[in-house]
Amino acid sequence: MRRLFPVTPVTDRTAGPGPDGTDREWSLAELAAAYAYPEPDGRREPWLRANMVSTLDGAAQHDGRSQPISSAADMRVFGTLRALADVVIAGAETVRQEGYRPARARAEFAEARRTAGQGPVPVVAVVSASLELDFSLPLFASPLVPTLILTGAAAAPGRIAAAEKAGARVVTAGDGVGVDPARALRALAGLGHTRLLTEGGPRLLGQFVTAGVLDELCLTVSPLLTAGDAQRIAGGPAVEVPRRFALASLLEEEGFLFSRYQRDQGVAGPR
Repeated sequence: MRRLFPVTPVTDRTAGPGPDGTDREWSLAELAAAYAYPEPDGRREPWLRANMVSTLDGAAQHDGRSQPISSAADMRVFGTLRALADVVIAGAETVRQEGYRPARARAEFAEARRTAGQGPVPVVAVVSASLELDFSLPLFASPLVPTLILTGAAAAPGRIAAAEKAGARVVTAGDGVGVDPARALRALAGLGHTRLLTEGGPRLLGQFVTAGVLDELCLTVSPLLTAGDAQRIAGGPAVEVPRRFALASLLEEEGFLFSRYQRDQGVAGPR
């Protein structure tokens, strides 16, 4: 990571150009400090962060996947954000398309996670109304910590039983078929997970935006043009009034921009 544009007063982000004025790569510890979650204020309120990537012309995917528009630096940020989180939330379609696997323990973050009272890896929480998932995959069959499935009360009992038999923990977060975003966050907080990270996909992120529960967006802008009809980073019905976020930090490497936007912390969303 090459440079930080201090768009707001910065006191804890000391990385930057090297002593000779040339750019240098940020360490993982420096990235972790730059992307640290807000300090808890004594309440068990969840903080929902999204991490997404988009091309210059607004495509969130190419050929159905995000990897072709990513970069090595983007993956370093991706890994850092995962290492800081209690739980990673993903929609079922994203899990299928991106070939999700269990989060892996990383020695570089082990001590920081212990100090923060976290387990060795973040929990992966899959949002699924139908539970039509392949429970033989490693995400369900061999994670370091059990995978969560967030679903509605009307989910098919047979699919719930199959998920639980595979070792997953099913959490009801909606009265009908689908999941209520605010209720899902409360359910996760009730399990002790307050540092939340969602990696989409666009449909799930759109639901969080519409529900007004997104606190932060970490958006990588890829210096690519793809045209076509790929999805944007957030889909679904439009909000009645666009919600304004403030730019908290901006990093750059080889034309990739790593932006971090936060909503006004004085404005609470519906939890």
